[in-house]
This record gives sequence, structure tokens and C-alpha cells, in this order.
Amino acid sequence: MVYTPKTKRTYCQKCKIHKPHKVTQYRKGKDSLTAQGKRRYDAKQRGFGGQTKPIFRKKAKTTKKITLKLECSKCKTRRCTPIKRCKTFILGKKEKTSGPLF
Repeated sequence: MVYTPKTKRTYCQKCKIHKPHKVTQYRKGKDSLTAQGKRRYDAKQRGFGGQTKPIFRKKAKTTKKITLKLECSKCKTRRCTPIKRCKTFILGKKEKTSGPLF
């Protein structure tokens, strides 16, 4: 499990100084229907003949690389930075658990 704080003090390339950045997890946007690859695929699929391109089924990886989106608190400039692979990613502070009571 990877815990990441919601704010991180790091270098801003526009301000040229370390500033607090708001941290969020990067998410992929909705696929465009007008992208050239999608139009080509749809045209090839049209008509008789069944599935024309291979469907990937041999998935080997069990985790994904996490990408963080950092937004500067002063100038609002955004940039993405990748971190290592992990199964569980939690944004926010780790809650303190009480140990054994004596």
C-alpha cells in the first residue's frame, strides 16, 4: 500500500521555486470517437466478416504504474509525475492506529 499526502512541497517550473502543490491521481480521459485510429477501426469492422483485429487477452501485469498530477498553489500550473507500481494507492494521510494497551 502506498500512502501519499494531498499536498506536496515541490519545485514549480514556472515559478522557479519550491511551492506547495495539490496532488491528485491522474485518470485517463474519455476516448474520442473522431480519432483517426477509432475511425479506421470502425470502418474496418463495418459489414460482414466478423472481428478483423486481434483482441488482447494475455494480460501479464497485475499492477499499474501510478501517475500523480501536481498543481501549483500559486500559478495553477499542472504537471504529471509517475511513481512505482503498486496494488493499492491511497491519497491522504495514513490514519494512526493505536497499539497494544498496557
